[in-house]
Amino acid sequence: MATELKAREYRGLAAEQMLGIYRTMYLSRRVDDKEIQLKGQNKIFFQISGAGHEAVLTAAGMALKPAYDWFYPYYRDRALCLQLGMTPLEQLLSAVGAEADPNSHGRQMPSHWGHKKLNIVSQSSPTGTQFLQAVGCAEANYRVGLIEELKGRVENFHADEVVYVSTGDGTTSQGEFWESLNTASNLKLPVLFLVEDNGYAISVPVEVQTAGGDISRLVAGFPDLYLQKCDGTDPVESLETMQRAVEYCRARRGPALVHAQVIRPYSHSLSDDEKLYRPDEERTTDAERDPVKRFGALLIEEGFVTQEELQKLKDEVDAEVSAAADLALASPQPAPETATEFVYSPDVDPTAKEFDTEAGAELSGNMGTMVDNINRCLHEEMARDPSIVVFGEDVADVSREENLGKVKGKGGVFKVTANLQRKFGSARVFNSPLAEANIVGRAIGMATRGLKPVVEIQFFDYIWPAYHQIRNELALMRWRSANDFKAPIVIRCPVGGYLKGGAVYHSQSGDTLFTHIPGLRVVYPSNALDANGLLRTAIRSDDPVLFLEHKHLYRQAYNKSQYPPDNFLIPFGKAKTVREGTDLSIITYGALVQRSIVAAKQAEAQGTSVEIIDLRTLAPYDWDTIAATVKKTSRVIVAHEDTRTHGFGAEIAARIGDELFEYLDAPVRRVAALDTFVAYAPVLEDHILPQPDDVLRAITELMAY
Repeated sequence: MATELKAREYRGLAAEQMLGIYRTMYLSRRVDDKEIQLKGQNKIFFQISGAGHEAVLTAAGMALKPAYDWFYPYYRDRALCLQLGMTPLEQLLSAVGAEADPNSHGRQMPSHWGHKKLNIVSQSSPTGTQFLQAVGCAEANYRVGLIEELKGRVENFHADEVVYVSTGDGTTSQGEFWESLNTASNLKLPVLFLVEDNGYAISVPVEVQTAGGDISRLVAGFPDLYLQKCDGTDPVESLETMQRAVEYCRARRGPALVHAQVIRPYSHSLSDDEKLYRPDEERTTDAERDPVKRFGALLIEEGFVTQEELQKLKDEVDAEVSAAADLALASPQPAPETATEFVYSPDVDPTAKEFDTEAGAELSGNMGTMVDNINRCLHEEMARDPSIVVFGEDVADVSREENLGKVKGKGGVFKVTANLQRKFGSARVFNSPLAEANIVGRAIGMATRGLKPVVEIQFFDYIWPAYHQIRNELALMRWRSANDFKAPIVIRCPVGGYLKGGAVYHSQSGDTLFTHIPGLRVVYPSNALDANGLLRTAIRSDDPVLFLEHKHLYRQAYNKSQYPPDNFLIPFGKAKTVREGTDLSIITYGALVQRSIVAAKQAEAQGTSVEIIDLRTLAPYDWDTIAATVKKTSRVIVAHEDTRTHGFGAEIAARIGDELFEYLDAPVRRVAALDTFVAYAPVLEDHILPQPDDVLRAITELMAY
């Protein structure tokens, strides 16, 4: 009788909504199954499923707004993306690696979601990197509320938008998960965390991953965090839970975390066989909680459909998926020549003439140090562009704003950011937690929305917690999304040694670990004037830039300069000939520029004319100037502060040998630090780092070759 009458609602949900929920869940499962079939036929190359997670993800998609809210999903979130409006064809285009795939245009693995029109931000494979970016995305919205000039500059801004970020139970073990909760709670950001707990991280069960086996208990102490648990295999309960969490975030009461218990009826991926570590009885118990089967049975029991009507719906979905698979398989792959597109911005070229106002620039005022000139540039650029925000450890004058009138202010450990907070306010200049990944991850999220973060890593020696974000997220965002998303931030970072007492952990170089990363610009000025012009170019460029500031050079008298005008720009990839010569060339940068000048003057007394080239930027570097000086002198030294083995000089020397061999009258010589670490004792530091005497010895030996 109930079937004949046709039920109209269930717990406040209309029949149409109930059937829509089932359709999305079943569609998600069938796309998974189709991909598994295609993988077995060697027509696709990877598969990882969202099976067992469909109910809570469909609910999440219903509770949130596509193209309004923002989404940082993880690879199980197939049903969420379908509910938001991604089509089965779009998902299968990703599986086959088609150029038309809106997720990554054939550049990312399947189930790594991204969709510009739906505000689904490009996803990477490392688990956990999405958390801090989601926080930064929400923080962009928060900053708009504090900075009037930002309205209209933040992409797709809505005052009550929510940022969704999801994770499996295993990834909650990552430190960045805890860093993101800390900042989201501290700033009361509208971030909705969904923990999809299927009990396993590949083969590792939750009780091994998480103390006590329950992440909800561990996070319960975060202030203003709305914490909810639900049966993630029940779409109605999940929807009610997600709606409460979304409402909490929209009301700007703080972040929310929904801990959903789900199942994983298939193996982690097709590269995994769960039968190797899960007993049959455990897998059978999971199968009994299958959300697709249970909800289909509920629809029949409650009288929404008959068995025949449900089968008809399933047949329609099956046909849709099969047709989408045929279209996807016929869709062209990306052209090979597109492989290098979007490594860098196609719109702004920082090596172009428009970024070259160096010649004839009128300098004025007192002589300023590198610190002074960088600080001046930051002041001028922040006045020009209200989207610039500056943050990091200790960069503000004082965190407690009420004390600004009582104290002189910090402004960074080297005073590079002094008085920026006083001038531009605490909404644009602020301190971060002592957490480098937090700084860079949040900056990526902000930049995705259109802000221009200029962040500081206090010492290069402590950049390594952020390396994961820099290498796998920052540098890759544009390329892996085929230019749908970008993150043009500037990371300022004091670097290098020659500081008495710096020792192992305040004297590191390591620049080649960053010049090796496609998509990242690396800048390394040697004097105050260059620092000003190169930083301005870095800020105005459209690529992520690592801006290395040598600590020893911050306040040297020999590299001071008067101040250039506020349109002073030095293009990337333009080296500077700091000393003309005819007998031998030194190609160098950073602190070795001055040491090379000292050695060159000594060599001149011995009758040798030395030309010195300051590269100024390492990625890109100026090959044309290098080639010209090699052809001119035929003898070359590459001098740098980092260790010799695998150092940046190896790249220059190898390319000279490869492309300019016929112009050489002697082997290319490298002068660099010893292959060890920088020691505390001054006599050891002097021995480890290259000195003018080392450069002079190389000049003498090369001239005698």
